[in-house]
Amino acid sequence: VQLQASGGGLVQPGGSLRLSCAASVRTFSSYYIGWFRQAPGWERDFVSSISCCSGTTYYADSVKGRFTISRNNAKNTVYLQIDSLKPEDTAVYYCAAKVKPGPPASSHGYDYWGQGTLVTVSS
Repeated sequence: VQLQASGGGLVQPGGSLRLSCAASVRTFSSYYIGWFRQAPGWERDFVSSISCCSGTTYYADSVKGRFTISRNNAKNTVYLQIDSLKPEDTAVYYCAAKVKPGPPASSHGYDYWGQGTLVTVSS
């Protein structure tokens, strides 16, 4: 499974971006997809995830109400719409995939990782 994250960039506070995670796998609909982020000097933190089958979504408290995760199985892609961006959202955003259910926020449960896309929030 290969994951390609894209959509990052430089945006002003209060702005929006839509990140995409494209997967090269035939059974994409069977995978749980998560988004994590890592700021310089910090550990990789959970942001959001979406389940394979019911589409159940999870969010870190810090992004609830501002971030929206969704998936289009026909396009093998998961999206992360990020609104009302804050400087503290600056990080490299990674998408990850797994086939087994489990704690959505645990990075250890994910089997495959994309290369990351940089989001910089600055005026």
